[in-house]
Amino acid sequence: MKILSSLTSPYGRKARIVLLEKKIDCQLDVDIPWDEDSQVPEYNPLGKVPVLVLDDGTALYDSRVIVEYLDKLSPVSRLLPAESRPLAMTKRWEALADGVIDAAVAIYLEKQRESTQQNPGWIERQFGKMRRGLAAMSADLGEKTWCNGESYSLADIAVGCSLNYLDLRFAHMNWREQYPNLAALMAKLEARQSFIDTRPPVL
Repeated sequence: MKILSSLTSPYGRKARIVLLEKKIDCQLDVDIPWDEDSQVPEYNPLGKVPVLVLDDGTALYDSRVIVEYLDKLSPVSRLLPAESRPLAMTKRWEALADGVIDAAVAIYLEKQRESTQQNPGWIERQFGKMRRGLAAMSADLGEKTWCNGESYSLADIAVGCSLNYLDLRFAHMNWREQYPNLAALMAKLEARQSFIDTRPPVL
C-alpha cells in the first residue's frame, strides 16, 4: 500500500496523520500534481492528492474517503464514532475544515496569476469563507477539550490540518490571537508525534 501526496498538501497531511495514529505501515510517494511528470493522474483522473493505492492496485481518493477506509482498516485508535449522530458531527467538522482549506487553496492559486488577471472581489469572497469558517470552528469548539468533547478524533485532525495550512500560506491572518480556544487546541495537536512527523516544510 502506498500514498501519493505532496508534503504541503493539507488534505494529504490529514491522511498521513491518520496512518500514523492508526499505526498502519504505508509507503509515502512524494508527488506534486502540478509537475509535468506527476503520476497522480494515472491513479486519480481528477489529478488531485492524496491518493491511496491499495495492494491490489485499487486507488482511493479523496482524503475523506481515504481516512474513513483507514479508520476501519485497523482497530487501533478509533477516530470515527460508530453512532450515527456523533459520526455525522465528526464529518461535519471535517467538511468545515476542508472548506476553509478549499478557500485558502483557491486564493493561493489565484494569486499565482498575473496581478492584472486576478479578481479581487472573488479573492475577498474566499477570504470571507475562511473568516466565517474560523468563527464557526471557534464557536463550535467553545470550552471543550477536543472538537467532539472529551475524545480526540478525526475532527481534531481535520481542524489541525486546516489551521496549520493557514499558518503556511496566510500567516498574516494571525488567527491565534482572535481565537484563543483554537490556539489552545492547536498547541495540543502540534505536540502529538503524528503532527510533528508530518509538519510541512518551511516555504
